[in-house]
Amino acid sequence: MAFHEVRFPDNISRGARGGPERRTQIVELASGDEERNASWANSRRRYDVAYGIRRADDLAAVVAFFEARNGRLHGFRFKDWGDHKSCLPSATPSPTDQSIGTGDGTATAFQLVKRYASGAQSWTRAIAKPVAGSVRVALAGVEQLSGWSVDTATGVVTFSAAPGAGVAITAGFEFDVPVRFDTDVLDVTLDLERLGSITSIPLLELRR
Repeated sequence: MAFHEVRFPDNISRGARGGPERRTQIVELASGDEERNASWANSRRRYDVAYGIRRADDLAAVVAFFEARNGRLHGFRFKDWGDHKSCLPSATPSPTDQSIGTGDGTATAFQLVKRYASGAQSWTRAIAKPVAGSVRVALAGVEQLSGWSVDTATGVVTFSAAPGAGVAITAGFEFDVPVRFDTDVLDVTLDLERLGSITSIPLLELRR
């Protein structure tokens, strides 16, 4: 298997539905109380792109994309229109959006991440598929226009010289979700006048 650094068609992903999924085990006790345990440390996203197909040409594009990925075999990029930036969807990424580390004078590589916070609780998501040309980086709040590079296949930012001890490292970016098809069969109607009868074309996020 391999990962293809190609993005699913934007005009179809815009109409897809889906989002994060978590897995929690819940045991109900004899007293009526319950115990809950998180089976997964991180969430996993699921999407259904059948809802984004509106024309026969859209269907043809999905079939071609599916065949080129060999069904479930190869992964690819997917734009989640509701969550594809280091900032709010209505804002423009800035180099101070997300903290990605603190310099120690030795380390030169830092993973892009996005934090989701509500109240005192937060969850940190590793970002492995930043969009080329969208990443901005700052040291101690000052944007760095050179002296660093980013691997768009892994989301790792590498500095040519290690940031000094205690220096805050931040970044802003757009990103895609690494996914694969979650089916080896495209169950679509052959009557192109009734494309609304497409049942489901599921995608599943790939986790490292």
